[in-house]
Amino acid sequence: MTRKRAQDMTKAKKVETTEERAVEKEELDVTVKDSAESSDMDETSVQPVVPPELPILPLRGLVVYPQTAIPLTVGQPRSIKLVDDVVAGNRLIALVAAKDPEMETPGPDDVYRVGTMASIHRLFRAPDGTIRLLVQGLARIEVDEYTETEPYLRAKIHPNRETIEDTLEVEALVRNVVDLFTRLAELVPSIPGELISSALNVEDPLQLVYAIATYIRISLEDAQEILELESTDAKLRRLMGILTKELEVLELGRKIQTEAQSEMEKVQREYYLREQLKAIQRELGEGDEQIVEIEEFRKKIAESGMPDEARKEAEREVDRLSKLPTAAAEYGVIRTYLDWLTSLPWSKTTEDDLNISHAREVLNEDHYGLSDIKDRILEFLAVRKLRQERAEEFTETEAEYTIRRDRRGAILCFVGPPGVGKTSLGASIARAMGRKFIRMSLGGVRDEAEIRGFRRTYIGAMPGRMIQTLRRAESRNPVIMLDEVDKLGRDFRGDPASALLEVLDPEQNAEFRDHYLDVAFDLSEVFFITTANELEPIPGPLRDRMEIIHLSGYTEQEKVAIAEQYLVPRQTKENGLRPDEIGFEHDSLMTIVRDYTREAGVRTLEREIGRAARKVVTRIAEGKTDKVVVDEKMVRELLGKPRYGYREEIQERTNLPGVATGLAWTPVGGDVLFVEAARMPGGKGFQFTGQLGEVMQESARTALSYIRSKADDFDVDASFFDKNDIHIHVPAGAVPKDGPSAGVTMAAALASLLTGRPTRSNVAMTGEITLRGQVLPVGGIKDKVLAAHRFGVDTVIIPKKNENDLDDLPDDVREELTFVLAEHVDDVLKAALVSPDVVLETPPEARKNGRKSKK
Repeated sequence: MTRKRAQDMTKAKKVETTEERAVEKEELDVTVKDSAESSDMDETSVQPVVPPELPILPLRGLVVYPQTAIPLTVGQPRSIKLVDDVVAGNRLIALVAAKDPEMETPGPDDVYRVGTMASIHRLFRAPDGTIRLLVQGLARIEVDEYTETEPYLRAKIHPNRETIEDTLEVEALVRNVVDLFTRLAELVPSIPGELISSALNVEDPLQLVYAIATYIRISLEDAQEILELESTDAKLRRLMGILTKELEVLELGRKIQTEAQSEMEKVQREYYLREQLKAIQRELGEGDEQIVEIEEFRKKIAESGMPDEARKEAEREVDRLSKLPTAAAEYGVIRTYLDWLTSLPWSKTTEDDLNISHAREVLNEDHYGLSDIKDRILEFLAVRKLRQERAEEFTETEAEYTIRRDRRGAILCFVGPPGVGKTSLGASIARAMGRKFIRMSLGGVRDEAEIRGFRRTYIGAMPGRMIQTLRRAESRNPVIMLDEVDKLGRDFRGDPASALLEVLDPEQNAEFRDHYLDVAFDLSEVFFITTANELEPIPGPLRDRMEIIHLSGYTEQEKVAIAEQYLVPRQTKENGLRPDEIGFEHDSLMTIVRDYTREAGVRTLEREIGRAARKVVTRIAEGKTDKVVVDEKMVRELLGKPRYGYREEIQERTNLPGVATGLAWTPVGGDVLFVEAARMPGGKGFQFTGQLGEVMQESARTALSYIRSKADDFDVDASFFDKNDIHIHVPAGAVPKDGPSAGVTMAAALASLLTGRPTRSNVAMTGEITLRGQVLPVGGIKDKVLAAHRFGVDTVIIPKKNENDLDDLPDDVREELTFVLAEHVDDVLKAALVSPDVVLETPPEARKNGRKSKK
């Protein structure tokens, strides 16, 4: 065995020393030789005699097995003393492994109980004071008790013989272990060749286990476990598992090393071949890769159909590229720029499908209702069709009839609450027109360069999202949806909304200039669709460039129809059900709409339908049923208790005087709010709570002033306001509220409080009031009326001047609701307050001359 292999083997063995040193070549050669000689031992050999007591030498990170020869280095004073005493006697010692290899001086409790009795064959004293030993393991022993701890450990022991089986199973295990060890030795050069030869020739299975376990990489715990196992069969099985794992790790490492080396050789080979190819091309007069690439760019420029400005810029950059070496830093910048220029769809378009009937069929197939938007899309297609026909009939030289060809796109803005189908409409419109569809989300975009790109002077510059979108679409006339345009941000990097002014202006976007390209690109044929939940955050100039189309919430009947036609089939398919395995009755869907959702759109409705479908899936999977028809009773069984009350909430809140039901508009649709008024002893105090904005606070003061001015009409003593405080509260207190439309509601709540007449639970109202009692028009009538309809209200009070807004309501809503068109607060109070003949008397302190309030 060479010195290097001997040193590698020695480094893995530590015995009570903090630093490993090489063992002399002479001694280690003897180690392997002795190991080989020990393989000649057989079962007929005389078993060594184990004395009843021996000195204990703890080993750090090492387990010595019987029938193996191991070199050791001893350096601690107590260990040197032990060796000196043993050498002077019978040369027998007990070797046990320490549990913690890092412990300097292990005690009786820090070492294992099972070890090996060994004989010291050779001893060499090194100049540094350490002793080099060559020990031969003789037999497995077990420590009974320690008799001495000073100057070194000494203990009573007894032999612990292993069980040796002579079966076919053991023979098979031996062959597997030898095969694994042979494969492992091929991957580990440090294993001595003599050891491999002895392993192949050994006849004793136990000796084979100990010899192999000594020279392979193995943890201290696994090594001790092999020593402590009783039967040879168990030892062979454990060793085979360790060898298999180690072999897998080594083979994987060899594979990784081979792949890395192959990759390096491949790179070197490619470089060499490329250099040869360049030399051959020079000899043949052919161009190199750079020339080929430049010719490719020239070909793309000629075929792209660029306008003159872009073509001249591209050709100028190609000329610059041809004069630069490929290693130049600017070479990659120019190459990337040309790649962007030549990959844009300068002349690629998709032909519009101008079949109006087909478009109507597609729109109706994908969405229910939304007649305004569908009509607008059909109008656009009809105009395109007519313009195309007239363009063929008339020529541009006829001044009396001119058709504008430069404005071929459209810019629409869908505004409405979440869940009403704004985003999905874009894909449906593109399908109806036969165009490609690209969606771009603008929510949270704060950098103007996101829209118009970065200038090429910056490292890593690239075009803006508009140009990137057109490159992905591979068409110059796609349908591009700019989603959530009302949620654009603004900071020191610029205002993206201002950058959209050029994009969405039909007079300017024919020459849109991206900062990166710095050439004009025609966006006039793009069909732009923007979506928003509310208009106020959109800047006025940007809002002026778009055609606004409002989408209101759905009615109950519309939601049920959408659920029957779209949501139920989709959830049936998504949950793995067949159409004949689940069904929803009309009344069950209406129950879900009324008792489990309260929204303008249908997203929550679809989630609830999906939740019910999943519970049906569970029943079918468990074999409890084959088909389920969900009726009104089963809805509560599947979805639990109702989350909302259809009419209960309004009835509970308005059964006492001082509470009125109002209507409000929010970015997510209309909603119902309650205005509560209360009085308490005080002096002219007036307060309002519920996070009311300034405009709403002014409406409260206006309502109170009007009611005080009409105290005689309400039969209220004028001194009542001097002796009482008034408090107005608008739940929910955590939600900010503002706007003038709650004026009539506050006036009704105050009148109800002072007269003792509750408001009708089936009445909701909206409108602004003046100090003279006039009712002024307000906005959001459609959303507010739909909210009242969702809550089960059947009478709605609105300003007289909002009568025209009722034309926007669905026919079924107009038929189910009664509308009171109010011009004065008196009209509101007459319709909202309960008749005085059926209510409690007016509070005594609020009466005038002790009389009841008049009608």
